[in-house]
Amino acid sequence: MDANAAVPTRRPSAADTTNATSSLAGLAFSKGHGTGNDFVLIADPGDAHEITAEQVAQLCNRHTGIGGDGLIRAVPSRFLPEGRALLDVDPAAEWFMDYRNGDGSLSEMCGNGVRVFVHFLSEQGLVDLGPGEVLTIGTRGGVKKVVRTANGYAVDMGPWEFIFPEEATSKAMDALVSADGLEVARPGLSVSMGNPHTVVALAELSELSATQLFKAPVVDPKPVNGTNVEFVVPAEPLVEDGVGTITMRVHERGVGETQSCGTGACAAAVAIRHWAGSTAPNDWHVKVPGGVVGVKFFPGAGGREHVELSGPAVIVASGTLS
Repeated sequence: MDANAAVPTRRPSAADTTNATSSLAGLAFSKGHGTGNDFVLIADPGDAHEITAEQVAQLCNRHTGIGGDGLIRAVPSRFLPEGRALLDVDPAAEWFMDYRNGDGSLSEMCGNGVRVFVHFLSEQGLVDLGPGEVLTIGTRGGVKKVVRTANGYAVDMGPWEFIFPEEATSKAMDALVSADGLEVARPGLSVSMGNPHTVVALAELSELSATQLFKAPVVDPKPVNGTNVEFVVPAEPLVEDGVGTITMRVHERGVGETQSCGTGACAAAVAIRHWAGSTAPNDWHVKVPGGVVGVKFFPGAGGREHVELSGPAVIVASGTLS
């Protein structure tokens, strides 16, 4: 999850929250998470609720709202221009993940959110998805196919690409990243998973723990729409039994540090695999503060390499807005 807009500078008050969300009184909601990346979820099969950015920010406020890294509205694709465009490409994408970050700004894609979204659709009885079955959904990052697994869900996240391909190929890095807690700027690699990421490798877990992510790291050059920043420590040894392992923390644009970021985990695996060279594996475990997700590379349509993200999805509570 992430966004193009900046985080609001003023923390909403309780009175702001009451005023902003009063029009949503009586609306049912659920709260869910994927490896600690948490979301407010609302089912809107009739497209009856236009939830503003301000209302999203209030509902996601952890002090005066429900609390979450973002809000997901489940709405049929036919009701949204973006959804109708995707239906022209794949008529099976009947449901659209209308996602906003915790500050109310729109986001292209959220890998953890996709799993939680599909689990929510199933829990609400809006889809029937058994183990091994595939559901096609629409997102602002394109059509995604999600399979239900024994331990959660696996999502074809589509192809990855370097944001600055010439720099990445020639120098294996394309940016310098500064963050509180790091004495000097570190080289980073910019990767797109439909949304932008800058991945920085650190040598030790102690460095990772010391990195302060209360405010956004400074990235130079910064991708045009901003970027999420992942700080990653490769395991020692990096590969065991054909599986690579890395540990990651992330600062997400429009949110701040989160317990997990699905697209960030994919981007981190892309970067470490690129740096490791041609013998690097296609299967990865990415440890995040909220748990572990799996990342797998495989040939996709049109000869482009795709990335699969797998992990759990949990609904922890349901209620009604007062």
